[in-house]
Amino acid sequence: MHECAAVDKPTFLNSLQARASAVGRLLVGLALPPACMACSRPVAATGALCATCWSQLRLIERPFCQRLAIPFGYDIGPEALSAEAIADPPPFGRLRAVAVYDDFSGRIVQALKYHDHTELARSLGAMMMRAAGDITVDVDVVVPVPLHPRRLWQRRFNQSAMIAAEIAKGLEKPHGSNLVDRIKPTRRQVGLKATERAANVQGAFRVSPEAKAKLAGRHVLLVDDVYTTGATAKAVTRALLRGGAAGVDVVVFARVVEGLG
Repeated sequence: MHECAAVDKPTFLNSLQARASAVGRLLVGLALPPACMACSRPVAATGALCATCWSQLRLIERPFCQRLAIPFGYDIGPEALSAEAIADPPPFGRLRAVAVYDDFSGRIVQALKYHDHTELARSLGAMMMRAAGDITVDVDVVVPVPLHPRRLWQRRFNQSAMIAAEIAKGLEKPHGSNLVDRIKPTRRQVGLKATERAANVQGAFRVSPEAKAKLAGRHVLLVDDVYTTGATAKAVTRALLRGGAAGVDVVVFARVVEGLG
């Protein structure tokens, strides 16, 4: 009489689930072939840029300011700082960015942020994780810039939190989506001058007493989509440091560079 081989039920179910997911992805791929995330031309993989659009993305590559990721015209040393970083040092340690903010990179950000292309979060997260490569060694927790509950209800999702989740998964680090709160319903920063932006977010962020225990002594990677004057990133950083964080670095998809917009 033959005896059936014992089957590890959890392993079998996991294998079945993995196969079902693969089939599901295949069917979606057949129905909706991969398209460029900027122009919708066919590409090899979902969330990629076609060759034409890739050439339009102005990547921020070395040499650049180690504090603020401002590109330099020529190499002046591995630890070189920009005049802006020297004159007005930010409260965070280092900023990293994928690209210069312009009309092209702005369209990609807006597609995610305002046009519900949430599938872009994975691609932006992967690109931002690579851009942050040299500072990720210090990361203990990945934290997104939060939205006020009213804005979150209106928009239905926080694009920075979606990107941060992808980065946290890639780095195998905790995603601290609730470690800092936006307690002040600020108006949109678009169109405001630097001083107005700073005033707009003053006192807007807070680390709750419950979150302080989770944050104490940890090094944070703060995630946002765009860095303009830095008012928001600086305000969130100050709140995190007051809440007990040991240090904060920042990564964004695009940053404004004066004279290159």
